[in-house]
Amino acid sequence: MSSDKAIVHVIDDDEAIRQSLAFLLQTARMAVKTYASATAFLEQLPDAGPSCIITDVRMPGMSGIELLRRLQELKIGLPVIVVTGHGDVPLAVEAMRVGAVDFLEKPFDDEVLLETVRAALREQGAQAERRTARAEVEARVAALSKRERDVLDGLVAGRANKQIAFDLGISPRTVEIYRANLMNKMQAGSLSELVRMALMVGILGQN
Repeated sequence: MSSDKAIVHVIDDDEAIRQSLAFLLQTARMAVKTYASATAFLEQLPDAGPSCIITDVRMPGMSGIELLRRLQELKIGLPVIVVTGHGDVPLAVEAMRVGAVDFLEKPFDDEVLLETVRAALREQGAQAERRTARAEVEARVAALSKRERDVLDGLVAGRANKQIAFDLGISPRTVEIYRANLMNKMQAGSLSELVRMALMVGILGQN
């Protein structure tokens, strides 16, 4: 995900800091939206889209920590960078525990902030790609016949074709046919790729 397509949401009750951060991010060709409170941001969540959040940890009303907890409750996986004042390291650590991807202590270096934001956006892009890949693999697994799924379970459990054949009461040759079919349906170029796909969607081969 490129930063010029994403939005950086800046949440801070200090207008001067909001404007300063917005200017810095915009000069780096990033789209920015600012909010005077965490509540104001949450009210506009449906339009959040691909983005990351920079929030002060100490704010009147809902704090940065409370915002992180609320995002977790809502199952919203936007990366959050927390900005803390000098001496607020315990709060920053608490923020990391409840889901912040990073924290910055004031005063922070402009380049450090920009790289932190870029890293957060890259990670969000990677997560989106992983979710897409997982959904594709799940769809392929769902398209397998029961016997193909049985053979897949056996392969993931590390069993040889002969053992799978014995377990299922079919011939080794039939297992080879099922194996070839499921490799094709799963679009796997090798057994290791097939196993990796299965593990991605939680198939552990106990059966």
